[in-house]
Amino acid sequence: MAHIIVVGNEKGGAGKSTVSMHLATALARMGHKVGALDLDLRQRTLGRYVENRQAFMESSGIALPQVHCHDLPEIDSASLKPGENVYDHRLSAAVASLEPDNDFILIDCPGSHTRLSQVAHSLADTLVTPLNDSFVDFDLLARIDPQGEKILGPSVYSEMVWNARQLRAQAGLRPIDWIVVRNRVATQRMLNKEKMERAIKMLSKRLGFRVAPGFSERVIFRELFPRGLTLLDLKDIGIKQMNISNVAARQELREMMKALNLPGVIVDF
Repeated sequence: MAHIIVVGNEKGGAGKSTVSMHLATALARMGHKVGALDLDLRQRTLGRYVENRQAFMESSGIALPQVHCHDLPEIDSASLKPGENVYDHRLSAAVASLEPDNDFILIDCPGSHTRLSQVAHSLADTLVTPLNDSFVDFDLLARIDPQGEKILGPSVYSEMVWNARQLRAQAGLRPIDWIVVRNRVATQRMLNKEKMERAIKMLSKRLGFRVAPGFSERVIFRELFPRGLTLLDLKDIGIKQMNISNVAARQELREMMKALNLPGVIVDF
């Protein structure tokens, strides 16, 4: 069966679609077959990213490793039993159609609580939660005291992940490997950064997630999106000499991929 990677949290602007696209294309570049689903049916950032990539390849004549982003199939509501949710069936049908032909299925969730996102989390073999390195975003995981030193209790998103874990346990499925990715980490050593590091480490033990490094704040990510490109594509499009920032960003992607420890994946870029 395909290994399902869900990229999700309930807060916008954390870099979910950027992480999703880089994960998916990195896996494709290493020879794995990847199918993607964008559950943000309104904004479709990942879907637009993939479309931009296809358009760039057609206009430039440059062949790049591809990721196919699939739409959720329509379901005849008349075929549903009383109490069944049409979105549950759309998502399960999409996953079932992708499993036979892919090593990995990557699901990008919207930055809000939706039924689709809730169901997707229960399907995750690996759950990747990008988190901006600030206590504003930390509140997504847990409530914390005003000094930022004491965890008062889990937040709604953590409770949703807990419920997803319970559903998987009841179904006899393997536990979710939950990884919180610290995104947009400041390059300088600052007090807030140190507090976040301590708080995340403390919370990881309570909630049962691993912590992985993410991307620093870099202009290049905003420049790559319109062409559907990723950090690993730069040499393919003729950029032989990368600047220090691009080299560092590529190293961040490498470290993140290693930290995810996905089955059968040897990070070789």
